[in-house]
Amino acid sequence: MVHLSEREQQLPDQAIEKLIELMVEDKSVLSLGPGEPDFPLPKPLVSEVKRLANQVNHYASPGGLLELREAICKKLKKENGIRAVPENVVVTCGSQEALLIAAAVTLDPSEQVLLPNPSFMAFLPTIELFNASPRFFSLKEENSFEPDPDEIRKNIDRKKTKVLILNSPANPTGNVIRKKVLEEIADLAVEFDLSVFSDEAYEKLVYNGAKHVSMASLNGMDKHVFTFQTFSKSFAMCGFRLGYVVAPKHVAEAIKKTHVYTTICAPTISQKLGVKALSLPAKYTNAMVKEYDKRRKVIVERLNEMGLSTPSPKGAFYTFSNIKHLSRNSKKFAFELLKKEKVAVVPGSDFGSEGDGHIRCSFATKLPVIETAMDSIEKFISRQGKK
Repeated sequence: MVHLSEREQQLPDQAIEKLIELMVEDKSVLSLGPGEPDFPLPKPLVSEVKRLANQVNHYASPGGLLELREAICKKLKKENGIRAVPENVVVTCGSQEALLIAAAVTLDPSEQVLLPNPSFMAFLPTIELFNASPRFFSLKEENSFEPDPDEIRKNIDRKKTKVLILNSPANPTGNVIRKKVLEEIADLAVEFDLSVFSDEAYEKLVYNGAKHVSMASLNGMDKHVFTFQTFSKSFAMCGFRLGYVVAPKHVAEAIKKTHVYTTICAPTISQKLGVKALSLPAKYTNAMVKEYDKRRKVIVERLNEMGLSTPSPKGAFYTFSNIKHLSRNSKKFAFELLKKEKVAVVPGSDFGSEGDGHIRCSFATKLPVIETAMDSIEKFISRQGKK
């Protein structure tokens, strides 16, 4: 039998993998699981793909096309308040690859990384792939799932802690970290000389007056912050696998060097398309956000009406509902819901121990599907209460 590394065998199993398999096998399943926009590619980008078809069969440079990095720098200054030059930017196959390579170039075995619990399911495995040591700070429902700077401070080991991971707008909780809180966390990063991995994949998906703030825009923080952004959510470009990281020049150079040993470069066609995407008027993204907001209001109201405590998300496209009065085993709850009502949700346990007793529902799906799924969940909960 082929030997598997101990590292691989210790990576966590995710219920979402099995859920996806079951959804593929049974087309009648109503899915509230997707982490990608259900909108088509904006029409100008469809035309651009056709135009580029015979022009993009060669590698790009490991750092990314200069014209794209220049366009990203303009976008960062205008939309995020981040001052960067092309040498600060490395373009990757989605922001997840950027995160993986950043971990590779900054972490040695046994060094410590602070990360939120619950949080995006890829954070912990990324850390463990490089034999770094995770340490968690809790995101509490009563605090709107916002990080507590005091708890972060208590978990910092002055000798071991090297990296702090933040995600805003957040998956799975939908929280958007307020500027005041970011400033307090920034002070900790300076005091303890921490690198901050700031995952901002959902930066443009905010609602109800919430404002996304990039930590690297705060005074002096560009020396500490790695900003991870992507074209997947804002432009419905998930399949094109295009993201980037903005970091201090010497770090960006190290990421670029290591990129040669992963995928060499992001797809050339995707990078050319990225240049076009950054030139589009805001109406395309705004139309998506407007529709998400409509769905958000419906799904939050329905979930709360059926007794599932569901804070209204300020960003991203997920709700995170408390089901502890019904079951503290969110994986069991999710699989029973799938089996009996053919509705797929993601168990909170996939996002960390603090996520258990919750379920994540995506509203990146059509409103009629959401409404039918809500009816089915309500039936399921009604039967649970009669047991």
